[in-house]
Amino acid sequence: MPWKSRLVDAEWMLRQNKRLKRRLSEAKLRLSNAAVEDVETAPARGLERAVLLRLASCVFVTDNLNILISGATGTGKTYLARALAQQACRKGYRVLYRRASRLYEEMALARADGTYPKLLSRLLRVDVLVLDDFGLGSMRDADRQGLLDVLEDRHGNSSTIVTSQLPPRTWYEYLGDPTVADSICDRLLHTAHRVELKGPSRRRPESRGASHENSTADVPGVAEETER
Repeated sequence: MPWKSRLVDAEWMLRQNKRLKRRLSEAKLRLSNAAVEDVETAPARGLERAVLLRLASCVFVTDNLNILISGATGTGKTYLARALAQQACRKGYRVLYRRASRLYEEMALARADGTYPKLLSRLLRVDVLVLDDFGLGSMRDADRQGLLDVLEDRHGNSSTIVTSQLPPRTWYEYLGDPTVADSICDRLLHTAHRVELKGPSRRRPESRGASHENSTADVPGVAEETER
């Protein structure tokens, strides 16, 4: 290969790496090294390799579909969500990670200081929004309405990945308000790939070291973020 071509290729690769680094930084994934290659697939776990490969292709993003990941605590929901989010970053999509409780707080502050429309606009511009730990605590009326506002804007325009200990069939009851629950579930459930992770907690000592997916289990403050 001529040296000029090698220089062009090197420059192109440098720019691509810079863009990826910026996208990962903007995504706020915290565990930015989560990778679909390290996600363990097994029928007993509730995740087939063919399903993972299909999700990793990121066709769900181009089709504006959601991914709902449910399962007991410790089954790897957060890691899977972050791995798919990182894959989306690698394919050039804009991604943002938020724990559900943190997003509700952010929306409350935005309402108070008058920047709520700006926040909704920023969330709309994100190709993939990761909403982690949905359903852990009770929701206030403002939280429900805020979530509906976000999903209404994004419905049919972008993708949302939700992780939850609650199975999707219970979300209507969890949301409480029938009218808002109808609207939220309609926008989340009817255009979604569903993954229900099973098996023992991957935080148990015998599970650690089995794969890269659990490689951070002994790092203080990281295990509970990566293996839900």
